[in-house]
Amino acid sequence: MLTRIVRLTFSPDRVGDFLEIFKNSAALIRGFDGCSDVRLMRDMDADNIFFTISQWESAAHLDRYRHSELFRSTWARTKVLFS
Repeated sequence: MLTRIVRLTFSPDRVGDFLEIFKNSAALIRGFDGCSDVRLMRDMDADNIFFTISQWESAAHLDRYRHSELFRSTWARTKVLFS
């Protein structure tokens, strides 16, 4: 089992956009082969900082996800929101 933690810092005015992207993609990510869970955590002190925590059966499963169209399209919409 592999746990992946990603820290994301967004422009404060783009947080709502990110939350919408996560809401629409979380179930798809969870359904990706090898993913057993994906969660979103928010920083206690900064409303524009989030952490995604995902659980993968193996590094190979995570690599397949990271090279998938689902990842590419989700990441393309997400990274433009960073501060």
